[in-house]
Amino acid sequence: MNNILRSTARCLRPGAWHYRTAQYNGEVLSGWARLMCSSGGQKNMEEMVKKDKVVVFMKGTPVQPMCGFSNAVVQILRMHGVDNYAAYNVLDDQDIREGIKSFSNWPTIPQVYFNGEFVGGCDILLQMHQSGDLVEELKKLGIRSALLDQEKQS
Repeated sequence: MNNILRSTARCLRPGAWHYRTAQYNGEVLSGWARLMCSSGGQKNMEEMVKKDKVVVFMKGTPVQPMCGFSNAVVQILRMHGVDNYAAYNVLDDQDIREGIKSFSNWPTIPQVYFNGEFVGGCDILLQMHQSGDLVEELKKLGIRSALLDQEKQS
């Protein structure tokens, strides 16, 4: 009985919500939330990172990042036209914040995952963007970078 009560309480906490948005030219088109009611741990982290092609664990949300590094990741993804991705606000749930650090063995937030594989943080994503590697990695995911279209127009 205690397990059921703890499970229910966990689902009702603010951090149990997972926010997703779709954007076009920076305008939020839609938003929805999904309740994450699992008990946490490594299995839950693995499910979270594999659920979508692109997953970001960040401080804040894509619409309202709460730190400069999280904002930089959102801006880099936006420049490439990646608007449909899962974003988990680690400020809302201490279990997710600490769990993802343990899962990836990476001490900082934000953390970016492509197809369930850990890519890195803001610094790695920025390097990939600057070198052009991000365009190639997105292509492997079936995502065409918007920067390719901008190059054609130039």
